[in-house]
Amino acid sequence: MIIKESAENYLETILILKEQKRHVRSIDIANELGFSKPSISVAMKNFREEGYVTIDADGGILLTDKGLKIAKQMYERHQIIAKALIELGVNEKTAYEDSCKIEHVISSESFNKIKEHLAKYTR
Repeated sequence: MIIKESAENYLETILILKEQKRHVRSIDIANELGFSKPSISVAMKNFREEGYVTIDADGGILLTDKGLKIAKQMYERHQIIAKALIELGVNEKTAYEDSCKIEHVISSESFNKIKEHLAKYTR
C-alpha cells in the first residue's frame, strides 16, 4: 500500500505526541493538526484496519511496528531537511514549514545525499 502525505503526517504527529506525553488520544491529534475530532476518529479507524495503529482500552492510540517505521522515517526527514535549510541560511520557522512539505516528495537518493552531506560538513 502506498501511503499518502496526509497519512504520513498523522503517523508522524502520533510519534511526536507520544514522545511528549504518555497517552495519545484522538483529541490530542485533532488539537495538534487543527482537524475535527470526527475526522481524526475516521482516520484512526482506517489506520487500525490497515495495521498502522492499535487503540488500547482507554482510547490511547499506539503505533504498530508498521506505523512506527513510517512515522520515524518522516520525522527523520523532517529534522534533517530542516537542518539543511537552516545551514543554508533559511530562518528556522520557514525551514521547518518547508521541510514538512519536502519530506513527503523527496526521493530516498536525494534525502540520503543531503543526510550524508550534513554528516560531513556540520557539527
